[in-house]
Amino acid sequence: MPSLILAETLAAWPTVLGHTLATLGTVLWGFAASVVISLPLAMLIAASPAISAALTPLLVVTQSIPKVALAPILIVALGANELPRIIVTFLVAFFPLVVGTVSGLLATPPELIELGRACRAGRIQELTRIRLPFAIPFVFAGLKVAAALAVVGAVVAEFVGADAGLGYLIQTSMAFFRTPLAFGAVVILALMGILLFQAVAIAERLLFPWSSGVDTPNPGI
Repeated sequence: MPSLILAETLAAWPTVLGHTLATLGTVLWGFAASVVISLPLAMLIAASPAISAALTPLLVVTQSIPKVALAPILIVALGANELPRIIVTFLVAFFPLVVGTVSGLLATPPELIELGRACRAGRIQELTRIRLPFAIPFVFAGLKVAAALAVVGAVVAEFVGADAGLGYLIQTSMAFFRTPLAFGAVVILALMGILLFQAVAIAERLLFPWSSGVDTPNPGI
């Protein structure tokens, strides 16, 4: 069976490569959007109990909505283009990143906070110079989970409405009973998730080598 999957995938490699690049583009755009929006949002939530009380229920609601149900609504509202797929990918990926970052920002030791206040650090300085550096391991834990979930989100969106991508390839392959090719697409998706996860881990080791040895809880659990 593995040899048949490999043979079918290699035989259709130009087509498979095109669908792989389409899915990768959706994953990267959705993941980038989750990073750009989640980090400032997490800082707002950590900075103010009032903002936290107002935004946290909304975040939980967005995470509770089944993305398979939301994707066709977005496609009808925004059109059958790349934007709905990016939004679905973003919605799947951003929640663990927000939760992980907020957890790290709020887990800063009280003695560090008191030291900063003794040195007359303002709220912004406290957040950027004390809380955020301490939260780096938590942020990257969330980034790793978000990178893997972005692949899931992209495929969910492609199942609902797409004319390219590995999710679309799986659907069309099964429609024509090309099961080995569908399995080949699944393997490529798994490898994509693993590579993105490892890319985030490498970035953490290169940019913040001190943080990779810190034990943090998994924000996706």
